[in-house]
Amino acid sequence: MEFTLGQVAAILQGKVEGDENQKVFRLDKIQEGKEGGISFLSNEKYQSFIYDTEATAVIVSENFIPTKALKTTLIRVKDAYTGFTTLLEAYSQFTKASLTGVQEPSFIDESSSIGENCFRGAFSHIGKHCSIGDSVKIHPQVFIGDRVKIGNNTILHPGVKICSDTIIGDNCEIHPGAVIGADGFGFAPQADGTYKAIPQIGNVIIEDHVSIGANTTIDCATMGSTIIKKGVKIDNLVQIAHNVIIGENTVIASQAGISGSTEIGKSCVIAGQAGIIGHLKIADNTTIGAKTGIIKSIKIAGQTIFGYIGMDMKNFLKAYSIFKNLDDIENRLRELEKKP
Repeated sequence: MEFTLGQVAAILQGKVEGDENQKVFRLDKIQEGKEGGISFLSNEKYQSFIYDTEATAVIVSENFIPTKALKTTLIRVKDAYTGFTTLLEAYSQFTKASLTGVQEPSFIDESSSIGENCFRGAFSHIGKHCSIGDSVKIHPQVFIGDRVKIGNNTILHPGVKICSDTIIGDNCEIHPGAVIGADGFGFAPQADGTYKAIPQIGNVIIEDHVSIGANTTIDCATMGSTIIKKGVKIDNLVQIAHNVIIGENTVIASQAGISGSTEIGKSCVIAGQAGIIGHLKIADNTTIGAKTGIIKSIKIAGQTIFGYIGMDMKNFLKAYSIFKNLDDIENRLRELEKKP
């Protein structure tokens, strides 16, 4: 697709310094920019590239002041990084909106309904009594079980598995290989040392504007619902167990794991490889550092928790300042013990 710089500036609510009729059709890194491309500059360490780039245009912040002549045309916006993100979103929407129709072979049960302007990729499967909204993109090899409800403008990338009774809201995006609604890990120990499987009869509810990364798994509830609330962003390879509730606008990075029946508050940040045991409550605006283990509830909002067994970050840093010097402390103690 091709756009004039004037059209781009209108999308970004910015101003072109130069010819608004120049056309761009590609998004480039500033150091790799070529004619017909558009890039952005937000990080000072890349500033030298703006003087040599061959990109047709570069998005810059309002306060950018060049120190020498430029070959490229500037589009000034309030914040360059946010502006380029907005452009990426617009470009993505344009490309996705053009994807409609049905690739064969694909299957939809006659008892299910699907809205307008949808796309169904080859080898996709939609089970019984499903309700699919408008402008939903179901890519190849997606499996959708029975009684699933999906809102408008949601995208299911290749290989996604949506198990029965799952409810997904509007404007969600689920990336390749994710599994939503598989059985939770529920087994009752028996007197003879074996384990008896506990039937998992609940479902998963995913609210609007949720993003779920590749190969992430979200288990259905034992009873009731596992709930991912509005605006949550989940990275690749995350495990969310049965009956977990994730609060609005929380973000979870790769390889984190949340055990059953734990409730995560709003606007939390859970970093990579963090682990949270079951039946806990995590307060709003909590930040949990990478590889942190959480073994008790966090009741005070706004804390940053860090450490293999999680503790308040300030306390952890104080403790670390001591135990990193334990060898020296031990030697000094021995010397003191030798004194009469």
